[in-house]
Amino acid sequence: MSSSKNEKKLSDNIWSGRHVLVTGHTGFKGSWLIQWLAHLGAKVHGYALPPEPGPDGHKPLFTAAGLKDLLASHTEGNILDRELFQKTWKDSNASVLFHLAAQALVGDSYREPLETFQVNVLGTASVLETIRLNPRPVAVVIITSDKCYLNQEQVWGYREIDPLGGKDPYSASKAAAEIAAQSWRDSFFPVNSLAKHGVRLATARAGNVIGGGDWAAARLIPDLVRALNRKQAASIRNPQAIRPWQHVLEPLSGYLALAERLINEPLEPLWCSAWNFGPEPKDAWSVSKMADYFCQLWGEGAQWTDNSDPNAPQEAGILRLSIDRARSLLGWAPQWSVKRAVARTASWYQAETRKGFEARKNCLDNILEYIYYKFKIM
Repeated sequence: MSSSKNEKKLSDNIWSGRHVLVTGHTGFKGSWLIQWLAHLGAKVHGYALPPEPGPDGHKPLFTAAGLKDLLASHTEGNILDRELFQKTWKDSNASVLFHLAAQALVGDSYREPLETFQVNVLGTASVLETIRLNPRPVAVVIITSDKCYLNQEQVWGYREIDPLGGKDPYSASKAAAEIAAQSWRDSFFPVNSLAKHGVRLATARAGNVIGGGDWAAARLIPDLVRALNRKQAASIRNPQAIRPWQHVLEPLSGYLALAERLINEPLEPLWCSAWNFGPEPKDAWSVSKMADYFCQLWGEGAQWTDNSDPNAPQEAGILRLSIDRARSLLGWAPQWSVKRAVARTASWYQAETRKGFEARKNCLDNILEYIYYKFKIM
């Protein structure tokens, strides 16, 4: 975060002892979020599928960092299992809910389009319906994606008021999840009756996240690391595609800042809306530039080759986010440049190969550096 105002917000003790439910907590982004929340003193409850290893057998971050023992409760289940999720919701007594559970890969959405829509749309609707049927005051942040916008291959960043849509099943499912959230808010949690129902509902759209501990298939950095660890050239697709890259801690800081506004100002309708959390415009890099810089940091012999398939399913060529709304109203802005984000990510993966590496400690070191970054450079 770039302002002292934001630093103060994340240092306030409103999280200490607060019950927070995180869906998708065994995933990459969820694993980082629960570590940050635990550091802030929250009592974190998790609901997700069992953690999945990478395609090369690498332990998922949740397992490698031993994050289960940070949790007040840990429930393994499908987000579509309404009975189990409803029990988890009731038992957690959470006053904050971060919904991250999702099918998160574009490639998988082409192979399993129906499952993608079920998880991303009906899963979101199931969470919202559970809150409706089991009401209590709560701040809800639904995490969707930068790909929820109808992509026009425009060079400027998409704003929260731009049309939603998607040509691929993943993007369309995230747009539909946004529409579902808006529908439940307008129908059951209207912003003009916040004092009556107490459900403050917002959605968050982040850019392409990078950071240590991601071993998912068909993601740029994990694919690079797998190949480079084998002393091979990494195969890269769509090297000219432009993406809003950011370290995973950037959007998480945005989610926390947004949740804090929903907590501290429960009657303010402004916060119950959609928010973008992306990098500065100059940090939207091409895939090739990202791969080049990562290989440069990795060291001698690191290289990649273009393995693009002209017959492969379509992906967006240009994707940028406008963060003007979050900057001007939330006071949020990205803190680490894309170069620093890549450096921290490369350092994490290189350290992971050394004896004595502790995933949880390395993550916490990154979190502490992020929180106190301003103080270190002043």
